[in-house]
Amino acid sequence: MINPNPNRIERPNAPAPNQAGKPLPLPPLAEYHYSASDTIPPPPPLPTAQPHAPAADRPGPPPRRPARHSGGGWLLLSAAVLLVGVVIALSIGALAILQPRPSVAQVVVPTPTFVVPTPVDVREDYSQPVPDLNAPQQVQLIDGSSIVLEPWDGSSRLNLLMLGLDRRPGETGLSYRTDTIMLVSIDPATDSMAILSIPRDLYVTIPGYNQAHRVNSALLLGELELPGYGPGLAMQTIQSNFGVPLHEYVVADFQAFITLIDALGGIEIDVPYSINDYNFPDMNYGYDPLIIERGPQVMDGYTALRYARTRHSDDDFQRARRQQLVLFAIRDSLLQPDVLPGLIVQAPRLWSSLQAHIYTEMTLDEIIRLGWYLKDIPAENIQTAVLDGSYVADYQTSDGNAVLLPQQGAMTLLLESLFGPTNSR
Repeated sequence: MINPNPNRIERPNAPAPNQAGKPLPLPPLAEYHYSASDTIPPPPPLPTAQPHAPAADRPGPPPRRPARHSGGGWLLLSAAVLLVGVVIALSIGALAILQPRPSVAQVVVPTPTFVVPTPVDVREDYSQPVPDLNAPQQVQLIDGSSIVLEPWDGSSRLNLLMLGLDRRPGETGLSYRTDTIMLVSIDPATDSMAILSIPRDLYVTIPGYNQAHRVNSALLLGELELPGYGPGLAMQTIQSNFGVPLHEYVVADFQAFITLIDALGGIEIDVPYSINDYNFPDMNYGYDPLIIERGPQVMDGYTALRYARTRHSDDDFQRARRQQLVLFAIRDSLLQPDVLPGLIVQAPRLWSSLQAHIYTEMTLDEIIRLGWYLKDIPAENIQTAVLDGSYVADYQTSDGNAVLLPQQGAMTLLLESLFGPTNSR
């Protein structure tokens, strides 16, 4: 039977998806950080013929606590502040759209077709009690090195992984690939923010697997291994390949983006040229033609999402410019003096509707403090970057699959410019 959702991989007898959980602890080894002398790891070798242990013989991850969805009798003002924080954060990270693919020469290299592999047995026996998830967690990699996942201390640099989930109405859980991957770093010491957009086709090592995969598969593979493990595996994957310590994550789907813009009363964009996309995909894998005239336009959430995602009328670079227009339109709307009172009135209903579309381990208090801080960061202190053709090479496999490989020197310099040469937190 044909799978109606090409972005979702089904496996027999897979457990039902659940809410997101924290990254899993692994044996302690030396901590890994990037530095000026480090390079981004090269593409991992092709799979060897060595057989893997049967799934039944491999130790599985331990039970995890569910994602904390805050609710109950909290004040309307706190709810409004929370929504402001979520709007600002997700306007950065949850545009839920693909980043532009670089246009560079293609080189054919033999690589395997994407499959869901058997995880390599690198995890310890989890028969012992689950350790405190607020304590630092060390993760062992295939090459014997390790990374450390640490909680934020509330005053130093905070690094978040923002994921846009390609999930449509009626679909549940996290067993889907991610279309948007952004690394957001907030530094209270300099009152600044750095945002790095990571292309979904970047070919990387995923901890626990013996072959390379597209980076947008990490969430899905983790969920197939154990429902709720996807966000943790995604964090481990980004940290192990980029050397940037991660503290928290936020996963959001299309509906979250729509709801947030509608909560603002829409956004206004001065459209530079007309859009006529008769093949724009709708939310049910059909078509919903998108026609937008040139000039000032007030867009609701669904229209803004389609405006940001369309690519049939031009190219990915123009789409990136539209994403920026949407982002700054959200910022302009948030700065209007009458927005906060409107959010206060809508707060209970809005948060209730958002809970099914946003996954995070951040507490309500953490989100409120973060959101209230983010709104005051000056625009000139926000640094953005995209891993485009200057930092990755566009390759095509022998069977026609396109992937992106990191360019070691250039990417290391970019990481240091965004996150600091010593990777201090």
